[in-house]
Amino acid sequence: MIVSEICDRLGIRYPVFQGGMAWIADADLAAAVSNAGGLGIIASGNAPVEVVLGQIRRVRTLTDQPFGVNIMLMSPFAPAIAAMVAEEKVPVLTTGAGNPAPYMKTWQEAGITVIPVVPSSGIAKLVERCGAAAVIAEGGESGGHVGDLTTMALVPQVRDAVSIPVLAAGGIGDGRGMAAAFMLGACGVQMGTRFLVAKECNVHPTYKAKILAAKDIDTMATGRRLGHPVRSLKTDFTRMFAQKESDHTVTNEALEALGGGALRLAAVEGDEHDGCFMAGQVAGLVHAEQTVAEIIDEVVGQAEALLSGASRWVA
Repeated sequence: MIVSEICDRLGIRYPVFQGGMAWIADADLAAAVSNAGGLGIIASGNAPVEVVLGQIRRVRTLTDQPFGVNIMLMSPFAPAIAAMVAEEKVPVLTTGAGNPAPYMKTWQEAGITVIPVVPSSGIAKLVERCGAAAVIAEGGESGGHVGDLTTMALVPQVRDAVSIPVLAAGGIGDGRGMAAAFMLGACGVQMGTRFLVAKECNVHPTYKAKILAAKDIDTMATGRRLGHPVRSLKTDFTRMFAQKESDHTVTNEALEALGGGALRLAAVEGDEHDGCFMAGQVAGLVHAEQTVAEIIDEVVGQAEALLSGASRWVA
């Protein structure tokens, strides 16, 4: 059995976090992951505070296990949500797309465990100084907003840079990825794309079908010109966006407007023309719709088998 310090810290059975996928990671998915022994996470995305509060209250009716909320700090609703989660004493917070420092004192006083997502060792050191309990080092293979470094390069450098626990994210969809993450110095993993096809995931069926049909070369990153690249499946929309991004007669404001709401169109409406189907490079490894419990048991079981047999490589 895999033994990890993050499990002891959070009171979870397996060192598996479910990614905070906006418009997708709701109370139903989070509760299923937490009930299966991982850490389910509700995504706040760009949702207003009352929507996120409703999801928090719902998840508490579905599980008595620890759960988390992901706050996208660039959201205009982030300050209100930051205050609300402190009042609600949410067990765990993950953060992204911004600096959590202004909120850390309030969250710590509320007894919340804060685990920011970081794209570099410098950011990891910054949030450690602010009081982060751990960090999630997320490589550019992941879906959604991405950094430049790959998981293979990022995780060991973050591990060397900080003294707090490090989890790995980006390009992890099975037990091989989980085992590799431990060898790189991580004490757990976060997966997003693999959970997109969970039976408990309420994303539009078209989104699931596209993930299941994806191959290893079927994602691309757009938006680098805007300073916040996003990885998603190759579709007519992403190809069109890439063309406009390379056309310097198209303003940044026009590009931002073009991308606005595209994830919701994909996740909620299954819009294949104007929707942005965010997904990681690991989509090509995802072949079947399963329950959350089946996914976690399969990933952890495979990782345990690989790690227990690793001595065969050492003479």
